[in-house]
Amino acid sequence: MRSLLFVISLICFCSQTALSWKKEEFRSCDQTPFCKRARSRTPGACSLTVGDVSITDGDLVAKLVPKKTPNQEDGDQIKPLVLSLSVYRDGIVRFRVDEDHSLNPPKKRFRVPDVVVSEFEEKKIWLQKVATETISGDTSPSSVVYVSDGYEAVVRHDPFEVYVREKSGDRRRVVSLNSHGLFDFEQLGKKTEGDNWEEKFRTHTDSRPFGPQSISFDVSFYDSSFVYGIPEHATSFALKPTKGPGVEESEPYRLFNLDVFEYDHDSPFGLYGSIPFMVSHGKSGKTCGFFWLNAAEMQIDVLANGWDAESGISLPSGQSRIDTLWMSEAGIVDTFFFVGPEPKDVVKQYASVTGTSAMPQLFATGYHQCRWNYKDEEDVAQVDSKFDEHDIPYDVLWLDIEHTDGKRYFTWDSVLFPHPEEMQKKLAAKGRKMVTIVDPHIKRDDSYFLHKEATQMGHYVKDSSGKDFDGWCWPGSSSYIDMLSPEIREWWGGRFSYKNYAGSTPSLYIWNDMNEPSVFNGPEVTMPRDALHVGGVEHREVHNAYGYYFHMATSDGLVMRGEGKDRPFVLSRAIFPGTQRYGAIWTGDNTAEWEHLRVSIPMTLTLGLTGISFSGADIGGFFGNPEPELLVRWYQVGAYYPFFRGHAHHDTKRREPWLFGERNTELMRDAIHTRYMLLPYFYTLFREANLTGVPVVRPLWMEFPQDEATFSNDEAFMVGDGLLVQGVYTKGTTHASVYLPGKVSWFDLRNGKTYVGGKTHKMDAPEESIPAFQKAGTIIPRKDRFRRSSSQMDNDPYTLVVALNSSQEAAGELYIDDGKSFEFRRGAYIHRRFVFSNGVLTSTNLAPPQARLSSQCVIDRIILLGHSSGPKSALVEPLNQKAEIEMGPLRMGGLVASSGTKVLTIRKPGVRVDQDWTVKIL
Repeated sequence: MRSLLFVISLICFCSQTALSWKKEEFRSCDQTPFCKRARSRTPGACSLTVGDVSITDGDLVAKLVPKKTPNQEDGDQIKPLVLSLSVYRDGIVRFRVDEDHSLNPPKKRFRVPDVVVSEFEEKKIWLQKVATETISGDTSPSSVVYVSDGYEAVVRHDPFEVYVREKSGDRRRVVSLNSHGLFDFEQLGKKTEGDNWEEKFRTHTDSRPFGPQSISFDVSFYDSSFVYGIPEHATSFALKPTKGPGVEESEPYRLFNLDVFEYDHDSPFGLYGSIPFMVSHGKSGKTCGFFWLNAAEMQIDVLANGWDAESGISLPSGQSRIDTLWMSEAGIVDTFFFVGPEPKDVVKQYASVTGTSAMPQLFATGYHQCRWNYKDEEDVAQVDSKFDEHDIPYDVLWLDIEHTDGKRYFTWDSVLFPHPEEMQKKLAAKGRKMVTIVDPHIKRDDSYFLHKEATQMGHYVKDSSGKDFDGWCWPGSSSYIDMLSPEIREWWGGRFSYKNYAGSTPSLYIWNDMNEPSVFNGPEVTMPRDALHVGGVEHREVHNAYGYYFHMATSDGLVMRGEGKDRPFVLSRAIFPGTQRYGAIWTGDNTAEWEHLRVSIPMTLTLGLTGISFSGADIGGFFGNPEPELLVRWYQVGAYYPFFRGHAHHDTKRREPWLFGERNTELMRDAIHTRYMLLPYFYTLFREANLTGVPVVRPLWMEFPQDEATFSNDEAFMVGDGLLVQGVYTKGTTHASVYLPGKVSWFDLRNGKTYVGGKTHKMDAPEESIPAFQKAGTIIPRKDRFRRSSSQMDNDPYTLVVALNSSQEAAGELYIDDGKSFEFRRGAYIHRRFVFSNGVLTSTNLAPPQARLSSQCVIDRIILLGHSSGPKSALVEPLNQKAEIEMGPLRMGGLVASSGTKVLTIRKPGVRVDQDWTVKIL
């Protein structure tokens, strides 16, 4: 009977995935008690005040105590809370509130471990004193502490409020918490007879053994025009208001990791990941941010202007403001204020807390080919050979769940994939890799070695009764590894050794799917909230971080496999703050529709803004069959995604790039060639993200923070500071309106034609390409020879594209390492800076003196866009030789512009990329 029920449920689930997302199977705010309670509170409802302020261990600490009302009995008084405020270098304030452990709460509330990087504490500023100031209208003083030379933090005592403000001038506010008095902290309880804390949704009951424990508060951003961030949602980049005047019925932005198939393309509904980090930007060009480290379900309202018109609360009237309401089911208040003030300052500040992006192997930045499923070794070999036959480069071929023996991970189907090592070695001979899928649900089969070991060692998540949790996923009855435990994560990492993962080779990498975690028969297709993790932590407290810990353990396992020498590659679907340290992510089960191509841009921009640079959407859409035009346009946009992968559901028609006729094959080949041509530039940007946290793909306002026309533009995007890309998102379109920002010129990548910035241009958008431009004043490195894979380009020469500004100047960088190991951390890399000024192009070293990587690669071609004179030759020093100059059409790899501006090209200057040199125009 149990088996029959499972089969019926699985059939129903798979039927749903083939149709569409069913909204009624997921909770709304009104069906989520903590969200409904928080949303119903009125401004000023908070009765807490601050007392007992002191400096302890370099922090401001205090008690949050309630005002006692006249008719309140002593037994009704809630217990005091503990408040702490810490300050860190570079303009970061950390503010925490928890229950007082000295008062013996029923248990300790969950504090999310292993997200804040260890080196962050080294940046702590140990506070020595606290100043006092009476805010206008208050009856008691407030506490004021130093943040940086330009900012200070204020803890207002009564009414309770925390904010960061500028020191100078009229001391303008930056970010504040509880300015509207919506702070609420439900304390843990001990269940007694008569308490009924259970919550029901559809057929599921949540036991809630410690009662309601939610937290909510308002956060205000000052001098703000828009707010951004808090992925993952399929919606606009600039977050829309969800409550208040002019807003029709709307849900808050939900942060709850869910397995959502064929999701709506414009919705605040939560998807596969949760990053509670919001960024504000305004007309002044200033940016700030707010981050809540919490792994429980969260709901966030963006409140429309005028929502508080009747509150009677007075806030600074001289500053524009966006108010938000943050609500969480559990956890503690562990928040971070980032003062900016520049856009890149905020992402750097956030990265200093949660870490920067891992430096990927070079192959991972190329093109990936995936399908559920390539059916056997013959299919793999044929797909691989067809790429070569059609002269289309690619780096990675992927295998989905059907490659396993009955959905048992770390195994191979012995009939379909009898020789996995030989299969991988054949790909590796061409410089290509393979990726296999490993999900967190483990088939409950007593003959399965992994299940036997996990059961014997007690490594599974438990249900509310303490037994191994048993849920349904692809293998049928399944249990889930408890990734909250560092010891279990280490054990899991060991499963990736060559000994334990039979059939694996050094060229095999990993894909973590379904790690929200997805449970087909669970509430909202996920694990019950009252399931138990190590230490008695309820799943409700850790849910959003489960996939993060799984990703971490898998990534660490690949590092262990390679004895710490090789960088891992692991793709994850679930995300959380810190995910960027462990690999790439993709935007999940999208659909072959123009709207899903369109929304992939704000989704990717949002992920980059919140720390996760290495992301992208499935090319062509996972569900459905894209028409050729849509598929071509998706490849043209996707060539600029940081993560570039084609993928499709097993019910779709095959869609490899050569299956749509010769012309469409040519167009998709050109798009993929564009990506490979730009790999040196992308790799340099990945290194910048690895060092600073600044994303590879950026919103226009990150580079042009005072250009208001960019603030809500999410159809175009920047790749680094040098390229602007405008997608085509409508069927049959042959023109596109493109806003080119700033008081700079822009050069069309296709033909070198110049356009002025600060205005919208109507551009041709023929089937061959989408509009893309290089910003004047930048230098972009390329490799123009096309090979089968990125590794076969290692020794190829470089092209430098120098786009001169109105002063006839430009600058850019190039980063090179071995593309695979961690030796770059020990100085084995090349980092060059190129500057063109006064008619001379100069290459200088940016790497430290101990850097020890060399390269025989040379600069084969220097293209000058916007050069104002007509020189005949160039002098190369220190070689003391002349190089030939030609005027002609712009070349992009093997493509030559058929029309457009003639550009100046210095041919074969013969200079090495790892040396100092100059090229002077004569």
